Amino acid sequence: MACSNKHRILLCLSAVCLAATLWLLVACSISYSFTGTSINYDLIKSIQIDKVANRAPYGWAPMEAMFNNKLQDKYANSTRLKLVKKSGDMQIAGEITGYDQFNKAVSADGYSSQVQLKMTVNIRFKNSKMNQQWEKQFSATTQYDAKQSLASVQEDLVNEMIEDIVDQIFNATVADW
Repeated sequence: MACSNKHRILLCLSAVCLAATLWLLVACSISYSFTGTSINYDLIKSIQIDKVANRAPYGWAPMEAMFNNKLQDKYANSTRLKLVKKSGDMQIAGEITGYDQFNKAVSADGYSSQVQLKMTVNIRFKNSKMNQQWEKQFSATTQYDAKQSLASVQEDLVNEMIEDIVDQIFNATVADW
């Protein structure tokens, strides 16, 4: 009988330990939050994002507004920085410098079968609190079937490239990757 009681006590202790461990794991995973940023909010409180103008020789008119909205939304939704019109602790400025399409693949009949669309943006970044400043180009590409007209797929493709470039800019400015 004594052996049986020891086993019960050990089983109860094991169950309590297991329950406590599971509770800790669940509690830690629920309270853990990852934004992907490495911003010292005690020091950096605001960001100024100037209008990124479309200076590409060939461009699609809605692209400029789409880019600017997506860039501002990324910082507004992913950081606690206040968006200001001037004198931000961090500043982003630039221009869309390229919007080009190229034949990517040729079919057996000698005609293009895939077209590649490329967007390039030049960005100037300044962090006045951390004494950082740089200028870089960011680009993204996507493809579409040459049997489709650019006009029929352009909005989706431009959105895809803008999303990619905005993520690149965000990672280069505030993410700790």
